[in-house]
Amino acid sequence: MHLSGAHGSQQPEGGERIEVAARILGLLADPTRLALLRRLGESEADVTTLTECTKASRTSVSQHLARLRLAGLVTTRKEGRRVVYALRHGHLRRLVDEALQVADHQIGQLPPHD
Repeated sequence: MHLSGAHGSQQPEGGERIEVAARILGLLADPTRLALLRRLGESEADVTTLTECTKASRTSVSQHLARLRLAGLVTTRKEGRRVVYALRHGHLRRLVDEALQVADHQIGQLPPHD
């Protein structure tokens, strides 16, 4: 048995896997959604907290969160009358962190590294 990758993924290189990854990256391409995911990477939060950290309107934040939830990237749970959002898994947090680190390199004109 040949295992490739860190977790032994045996997925084919293409097709559905590439399509899903492209959709995920497309969702991250929006600045408000990226900011929401960055904040949720720190800890779970409600809409009020997320609105404060993005400086976007509550309506806009709610719409972005709905898209992320429908895409399966965030989860929700009720806490009284509040809805609390969280990232579905750590892979997404690491993906957002890496994208922001690439941005740091481009903004600061830092040399590339592995």
